[in-house]
Amino acid sequence: MRSGDPERQFDAFVAHRFPALYRYAYVLTGNQHDAEDLVQEALTRTGVAWGRIRRKDDPEGYVRTTMARIMANRWRRPKLEHLVPGVPEIAADDPGLNRVHEVDGLDAALQALPPRMRAVLVLRYFEQLSEEETARALGCSRGTVKSQASRALAKLRAGMLDDPERALMEDRRGRS
Repeated sequence: MRSGDPERQFDAFVAHRFPALYRYAYVLTGNQHDAEDLVQEALTRTGVAWGRIRRKDDPEGYVRTTMARIMANRWRRPKLEHLVPGVPEIAADDPGLNRVHEVDGLDAALQALPPRMRAVLVLRYFEQLSEEETARALGCSRGTVKSQASRALAKLRAGMLDDPERALMEDRRGRS
């Protein structure tokens, strides 16, 4: 294989960016298993389209947008939700993986948010996407992004996340 071989380039991209993509998926999904599935599904889709994607300036942005859209599609389908008790220990050897744990309580607070609110906060404030970009990534309106961000921030400020079940029920009532 030549060094310019698309398959080798894709493998190198995955090897280099997997830890960051996994962190992003974990924050979106709230648990290790769903995060692994999400990254795998997004990378599978990316691998199929790699010949077209690799010529663009931001293949990682493509993968992240793919993950956000996969999650948006999952939220649209009725599904039993499960809350996770906490963040598992991370076995990867990447010092950046521990950054979330340095901010006391942030991971627990984010995990206690309903998935859609968590995704809006991650895209808006961690990924620093605009409201319009976040809306496109999640397949919703700009107004939905604004209201979800506002509600999520209010819940964080008010400390309602001591009771994740209550936060989830209020989020469901707000969407109907």
